[in-house]
Amino acid sequence: MNDSTLCPRFEKGMRFFSQRWTALIIFQLFSGSQRFCTLESSLPVSGRLLSERLKELEQEGIVERKVFPETPVRIEYSLTQKRFALESIIRGIEKWSQEWIELEE
Repeated sequence: MNDSTLCPRFEKGMRFFSQRWTALIIFQLFSGSQRFCTLESSLPVSGRLLSERLKELEQEGIVERKVFPETPVRIEYSLTQKRFALESIIRGIEKWSQEWIELEE
């Protein structure tokens, strides 16, 4: 493999996690299962975009959508087993950013 060529899986992963809100949604779900309205109120993201990102995370097997047959219907989102591999990476980025990233005033 040429050193200047990135692995296609790495590129896909970086593209996926660099989408706006994706990592923050995962970070928010580290605390446990949440309903859509809870996620929406905890992040400054539109409902349409949140729904889109949750579907993408579900397709990648990172988020599980659970429907409870109640009236009204209750839907909760939670992280799958992939969370254990992701958590150390995202927490590492959080730690690095606290140490090295300056916020604009």
